[in-house]
Amino acid sequence: MAEIVGTGDFKYRIVENWAKLPDGWSFKEVAAVAVDSKDNVYCFTRGEHPIIVFDRDGNFLRAWGEGQYPRAHGIHTGPDDSLYLTDDGGHFVRKCSLDGKLLLEIGVPGKPAPYMSGEPFHRCTHTALSPKGEIYVSDGYGNARVHKYSPDGKLLMSWGEPGTGPGEFNIVHNICTDAEGWVYVADRENHRVQVFDGNGKYETQWNNLHRPCGLYMDYTRHPVCYIGELGPSMAVNLKSPNLGPRVSIVDHEGKLLSRFGDPHASLGPTGFIGPHGMCVDSRGDLYVGEVAWTLWPGVFADQPRPDNIRCFRKFEKVR
Repeated sequence: MAEIVGTGDFKYRIVENWAKLPDGWSFKEVAAVAVDSKDNVYCFTRGEHPIIVFDRDGNFLRAWGEGQYPRAHGIHTGPDDSLYLTDDGGHFVRKCSLDGKLLLEIGVPGKPAPYMSGEPFHRCTHTALSPKGEIYVSDGYGNARVHKYSPDGKLLMSWGEPGTGPGEFNIVHNICTDAEGWVYVADRENHRVQVFDGNGKYETQWNNLHRPCGLYMDYTRHPVCYIGELGPSMAVNLKSPNLGPRVSIVDHEGKLLSRFGDPHASLGPTGFIGPHGMCVDSRGDLYVGEVAWTLWPGVFADQPRPDNIRCFRKFEKVR
């Protein structure tokens, strides 16, 4: 019998081995995941096949992007069913059609801006869209900035700098928006999500999170936010319980609605290693991609890393 996780209106049945990969294929790890208007699922992977597409039943449809994405990091679907892909190893953002046709590129592949210069990009991480179609880019590992672009890729403004104060960042790891134009930024190593208006004015922040990593919000008014939280990373607290990794679900003001995951990093049916990217389809089913291959040495240093680590699951909403 399938495991049930979550509470209240957010209970899910875990669907193990949902994605049916072709023989001999591997995700390696799934950095991010998105769905289109037909509930087809797009996995942005760090394996040989960067984009792997499935229908909602997990049947393989197609793959593309081979050799074009050095290190997958973020993906989301625009209202016109275009895909926005962020590659932190290549320092670029691409807008593509669902079959991989390049529609827009921002950044120069392979040419990062100077470290912490504030100039785009140095290991950018994710994108989101304003109600007018403007593109926000979180930037990321080698910067502490959010950049705002016009729909055709012209830089309009940037905000943020290293630090712990309002509007400052310590690893800008993810970004999303709602239909009213608010901008939500996962400020990972400051253990918070910061909320801004569309021009970068600090409004508030959500606390009581541990290394918020993945973010997903439906593009609606007063949306629910799904947050993937990473677990402890230091030797002194690595085995401390109740810090993640886990998935938390909050309302538009940051109030906790549901939370699930084992007390420690785990490959058990209800556990996580690194919930890095997520999305929700039209039926409320949750898809979670994990960077388990990357995080394994830090979490399970005393254990050999398996060739194929679980890195992608479907959580079917209990109705």
